[in-house]
Amino acid sequence: MLDQLRAMGVFACVVEKSSFSGAARALGITTSAVSQQIRSLEHEMEVTLLHRSTRKLSLTEAGQTFFHSCQEMLAAAERGKNRINELRDDLVGELRIATTPELGANHLVPALSHWMATHRGLSVKIQTDHQDVNPMDGQIDIVLRMSDTAENGPVAAVPLTRVEQVLVAAPSYLNQSTPISRPEDLQHHELIPTKTLKNDRNFVFQHNMTGEAVDVEMKARLHCNNVSIAKSLCKQGHGLARVFYLDVQKDLISGSLVEVLPEWKLPTFTLFALTSLQEQQPIKIHRCVDTLKQYFSQLPSGRII
Repeated sequence: MLDQLRAMGVFACVVEKSSFSGAARALGITTSAVSQQIRSLEHEMEVTLLHRSTRKLSLTEAGQTFFHSCQEMLAAAERGKNRINELRDDLVGELRIATTPELGANHLVPALSHWMATHRGLSVKIQTDHQDVNPMDGQIDIVLRMSDTAENGPVAAVPLTRVEQVLVAAPSYLNQSTPISRPEDLQHHELIPTKTLKNDRNFVFQHNMTGEAVDVEMKARLHCNNVSIAKSLCKQGHGLARVFYLDVQKDLISGSLVEVLPEWKLPTFTLFALTSLQEQQPIKIHRCVDTLKQYFSQLPSGRII
């Protein structure tokens, strides 16, 4: 099929240049190669396309009809090429982003709201899930993912911000429960794990001032896989929750949740924007990642001690 399409392009060029040699010069190939392409077309279709003479070339009736079809094919190919260039160089087409429900609602939408409103030619699809999504499968353009290690593998990982983990509880819970002054005291309290982290009931604390490290494992009776549900249970006084600071920043400011053991820190994570490795990434992906970087650069990622 590709050979036939190539031959159709050569035939159209021969007609436009009115000679084999002119087409050869325009295409950067030999005259004999041009002649061979035309012979192959005529042989395959079992029809004569050109009347050949020592003075000039002329189209047969079949050749005239076929030439119009070749022109339509070349015009369609040019339109396709222009469309590809638009998709690569302009903010048009479809952009697919995957992240967690919390990051999507609390940060992705605010970060991209003005940008999406400005670029009306761009169709943005946001997919939220706690399952890891691979940008290499071709279904997603950008994945926002928290990780405690550098991303590796066949992906481009752009760090957006460092994010702290915090342990939170409702003021009412803390007022009615055993005091918590050191990490070891957490063994007498119940955790509401979200199942978004591995070993979600194991904690490794380090004191901000002394550097003392303490490992603790908490018990859990209630479980969920959503930070919003965990926060709701937490606010109702059912236990403590370990969450990213980005997910509870507003709750801490309003006082509906309080940080537990603020003088002790948990391991810090990095929020990455993951894209597939391509030599020529569409400009819409670059611009989107740049917009996300600007948003998160202005956002505090952890509490100030």
